[in-house]
Amino acid sequence: MSAEETDERRARVVLSLISEPGDPRFTDLAHEVGGVRLLQAIRTDPERHDLLMSAAARLRELDVDAELARAERCGARFVIPGDGEWPSQLDDLAAVAPLNERGGVPIGLWVRGPLRLDTLAGSVAIVGARSATSYGNEVAADIAAEIGLAGVPVVSGAAYGIDYAAHRGALSADAPTVAVLACGPDRAYPVAHRRLLEHLATHHAVVSDAPPGAAPTRIRFLSRNRLIAALARGTVVVEAAARSGSLTTMNWAERLSRITMGVPGPVTSAASVGVHQAMRHGASIVTSGADVLELVGAAGANLTEDPRAPRTARDRLSVHDRQVLDAVPVTLGAPADSIAKVAGLGILSVQPALTRLRRGGLVERDPHGWRLTEAARESGGHGATSHVARPAVPTIEG
Repeated sequence: MSAEETDERRARVVLSLISEPGDPRFTDLAHEVGGVRLLQAIRTDPERHDLLMSAAARLRELDVDAELARAERCGARFVIPGDGEWPSQLDDLAAVAPLNERGGVPIGLWVRGPLRLDTLAGSVAIVGARSATSYGNEVAADIAAEIGLAGVPVVSGAAYGIDYAAHRGALSADAPTVAVLACGPDRAYPVAHRRLLEHLATHHAVVSDAPPGAAPTRIRFLSRNRLIAALARGTVVVEAAARSGSLTTMNWAERLSRITMGVPGPVTSAASVGVHQAMRHGASIVTSGADVLELVGAAGANLTEDPRAPRTARDRLSVHDRQVLDAVPVTLGAPADSIAKVAGLGILSVQPALTRLRRGGLVERDPHGWRLTEAARESGGHGATSHVARPAVPTIEG
């Protein structure tokens, strides 16, 4: 590593420690002039801007070496733009205006875990309600497992509910999964998910633009949502109330021209109101991992077929023969002329149709005439229940 690269890395470490994650005033300046020049301005000419003055005050109290030692103890590395591991898709944040006063390309990312961040370009984010229903948890886990089996990494936030289900689903498929936190990468938040986060830090990755030791705050959750959306190729929301924070992640994804997807829930469920609104405004409906793979994959790849019931013998009949079959009684046979009246067809066309249906195993003779076979009843040909002739549709026969 050159001296210039070393200086830039250390400068960005310092900036990460004295700035609020996602503060666009810092992120935009760092992206525009670089970490070294921005830090130099803070040290030498802080009076130029209130932002620099407040940063200079924090800088005077900072022990950089102690903070770096803390990061080393928890196994965290600092990844910055220009590194081979840097996920270049995050650079798209430079062209997007801040949302809720948060935004911009992160100054750097604190990472625990062996998973390289440059492998996440084709990943999918799965987020949703913390107070998720059993339906939501099951669907999120199933989608994560299905796309994980296809080799697609899963990104989420390790929160209660849908986030946890998404990580669990990916792990069940032995797929890579990344937790993006609103606190330092060494903090377990929520505390109940400590085992999950330690597992991810050992085998996958835990990521944050907040330094080690940083506490979770409401504004930092808004900040981390932009990272979840920007890291992934597409975002799936599974259950979100009208004011759910998960919708912020979807908003970021939309602004970044990423693929936005929603899982429909019961129309009576308050947990799905936000998702349904998002789908009304353009988010794609997905109900399975296969749907997600089709949307995020290359053009023509992972195409799914529309679900259809299995084809039956009845489906292969002409419209005319189906009309005759519908007029055949289920149990007690009827003569051909009675069937013709019920079907609204001429006897001359009904007789050969009955012969064809008999060869196909759909009708049979009894002492009273024609009736459906068991095979026809099982294939959906319910037949006429009685043979009182109903008004017929006029037909023209040649």
